[in-house]
Amino acid sequence: MRDYSKEIRAYVLKNALEFNKAEGGKVLPKLFQHGLQKEEIGEILPIMNRIVDDVNSLTTEEREKEYVRYKNYIKERDEKERTLPELPNSSGNMIFRVAPFPSGALHLGNAKTYLLNALYAEKYKARVLLIMDDTIGSKEKQISPESYNLIEEAFKWLNVKYVKPIIYKSDRLEIYYKYAEELIKKGKAYICHCSQEELREKREKEEECEHRDFSVTENLARWRLMSDAKEGRAILRLKTDMKDPDPAFRDRVLFRISDRDHPRVGKKYRIWPTLEMTWAVDDHLLGITHILRGNDLMIETDMEKYIWDIFGWKHPETIHTGLIRIEGIEGAKISKSKAQKEVKSGEFIGWDDPRTWSIQSLKRRGIKSEAIRELVFEIGLNKQDITVPIDSLYSINRKLIDSYSLRYSFVKDPIELEIFNKPKIKKISIQVHPDMKETRAVKIDKIFISKRDFEEFKGKEIRLLHLFNIKLIDEMKKDITKVEFTTVDNKEIPKINWVSVHVNVRVLMPDGNWLNGIAEKSVEKLKSGESIQFERFGFCRFDGKIKNKKGEEIYEFWFGHK
Repeated sequence: MRDYSKEIRAYVLKNALEFNKAEGGKVLPKLFQHGLQKEEIGEILPIMNRIVDDVNSLTTEEREKEYVRYKNYIKERDEKERTLPELPNSSGNMIFRVAPFPSGALHLGNAKTYLLNALYAEKYKARVLLIMDDTIGSKEKQISPESYNLIEEAFKWLNVKYVKPIIYKSDRLEIYYKYAEELIKKGKAYICHCSQEELREKREKEEECEHRDFSVTENLARWRLMSDAKEGRAILRLKTDMKDPDPAFRDRVLFRISDRDHPRVGKKYRIWPTLEMTWAVDDHLLGITHILRGNDLMIETDMEKYIWDIFGWKHPETIHTGLIRIEGIEGAKISKSKAQKEVKSGEFIGWDDPRTWSIQSLKRRGIKSEAIRELVFEIGLNKQDITVPIDSLYSINRKLIDSYSLRYSFVKDPIELEIFNKPKIKKISIQVHPDMKETRAVKIDKIFISKRDFEEFKGKEIRLLHLFNIKLIDEMKKDITKVEFTTVDNKEIPKINWVSVHVNVRVLMPDGNWLNGIAEKSVEKLKSGESIQFERFGFCRFDGKIKNKKGEEIYEFWFGHK
């Protein structure tokens, strides 16, 4: 077996820098690009484990310096492999559609399917239609008026190019009514007066509803009088096989009555179509050639095909993709309906609250649109449901912003140090970035470290990053901690952040909590929207300045990722 140690060290260092801790399981597959054979894995694992342990013991600064020496051993994936799988019938004039239901801002989960449509449209130089899926919805899942603009903003930021003008289903009710009548005339739909409970019971028993035998003439008359009925007393149902293996597919609902206000058309209409009815009609009339949708919409696809066959319409190519579950999102559940309640109640600060995981919230945290597009590209056309760690997005974003994100120092919950015998240093120069020659002057006055660092390292010798070594004496009075300056040149000791001349700072974390602390005074020069890295803390986006109740200026940052 040849020596793979340099390649292993290169990938382990890269993995540690991306995820803050190296994992051998993520590195092993990379070695197959270098000729590793399956039978060699047993010999490789002990070597890899030793390297992983060694790299994990290094500081970030040490990893960065060492990675420069080893990065040439990284074998980048062949660009020819970086393409989306071909779609069936991909020649000619292709038209895709993105059809969000406007119940809230787009979030990381549902944006994946929309972006996949957009990426395929780019691949084939096809058109994309933006169709607002704004039927009335349900009482549990209602339209929120601000969603229209939030969706447009998200698509613009994600660089989803669609044909204008936008199509609104709430403007197309008369079209749907026309095809409802056609279904009735063909004897394929009927007006039903059963309650939801009766409907459910008959489906389970495979029994046909008594209203199913109304004549076409009777059904047309009842359809035209349906707008006079009370809500819940009349629905239009599609005639399917009442012995279908799937009870949910038996005589499905096409139209129902709703007396709720619609944000765009008010109470102009009382009879509202289901989404699958509108999709069946619009996908035909608008010339959609390819439909990319989630596995959760299988029955809706079957419904569309059933209706297309009734009218003798050509079927678009329908491709189902697996859903994605985002792992590691601080326990939050990605849901527009859930977020809508919390935005309305005031629990969230708005649709850009980081707990919504909306596209707006990711943008405000400093996540680049290119990173989200790249993540969706890498997932591709997954057929099975998959779990994607949020670190995958962070890793991509880190590569995009690391090269220009300047480094600063931030200390959470600061305590002041009283350093015995410290050298008389009034100012030091610190590199603004490990890969840049430029430096900035940092004035030295009182020195602060985080209370957490003191509690972790009290009684031990540590190094103040970029400065000098001290020993934390196991003693603290109020907010001043006595420490001892030491000249021992020990590179193995822990390095911690510190701040001297400073401004007050708070950082909004993904879980919605604020961390209060101080940052070096240089952050005063930042412009709103700039991404920076607080050393040994993480990448953050500067959001702007506010004043607290005491009139003090607070510099606000939104946390992006490690």
